[in-house]
Amino acid sequence: MRPSDAATRHLVRRLVDEPERWALFLDIDGTLLDLAATPDAIQVPLSLPASLDAVSARLGGALALVTGRSLPFADGLFAPFRFPIAGLHGAEFRGTDGATSVVSVTPAFAALKQRLAERTAWMEGVLIEDKGAAVAAHYRLAPAYDTALEKIMRDFAEEAGPAWVLQPGKMVFEIRPARADKGEAVATYLEQPAFAGRLPIAIGDDLTDETMFALANARGGQSIRVGSLATATCALAKASSPSAIRSALATIAAAGDRKATAAS
Repeated sequence: MRPSDAATRHLVRRLVDEPERWALFLDIDGTLLDLAATPDAIQVPLSLPASLDAVSARLGGALALVTGRSLPFADGLFAPFRFPIAGLHGAEFRGTDGATSVVSVTPAFAALKQRLAERTAWMEGVLIEDKGAAVAAHYRLAPAYDTALEKIMRDFAEEAGPAWVLQPGKMVFEIRPARADKGEAVATYLEQPAFAGRLPIAIGDDLTDETMFALANARGGQSIRVGSLATATCALAKASSPSAIRSALATIAAAGDRKATAAS
């Protein structure tokens, strides 16, 4: 399948023609994978993990996933492959050397998550996702609770203290570590082997991706917002859907296969 829009066609040209010049940073939900009614209902196309691995190889390992999901959850999505991953918006981090850093969950925060689940139990359709050092309240199945849920989550975020902040997203409110920042995660990767000296391409779909868009722009790279532009963005380009991104990655992976075959 050929890339379906200008942003993905340009992405293919960059990574096929000049793979040594670029580093690729990808969000997962809404970017690589189609959003689903519940967090656990997402589907990973069978060919996607291998496509990511082939693109990573083409880029000399300069590919990282930068996601709001926890690192272990993201690993499970793309097994058996293991990529550099910044999880929980950057609070969890696995670098090119495989070393991992995580945020410890305090007893107080664990208790807060339990009380949050109890406090929202009456909201039919609201789903509480325990991410370890973060907790998300999804209301895709209950949009009428938007305002009431935001008030509850703001109160709980304030109670959690300065080490946590409230992060709005697409039909979700999340209490995440304050130190988490996707832009800082991308900046850290750009100092590591495989990524150093390259221009960043950041691809995401939500408010949490804006910091990595800004970082990519500031470093002379490229930023691509996936899907609807219902909110303002600093991304320089737009891709129509996750399927367009997957199509581009498959095209880049296939180009790498053809080059390897010709060389042999």
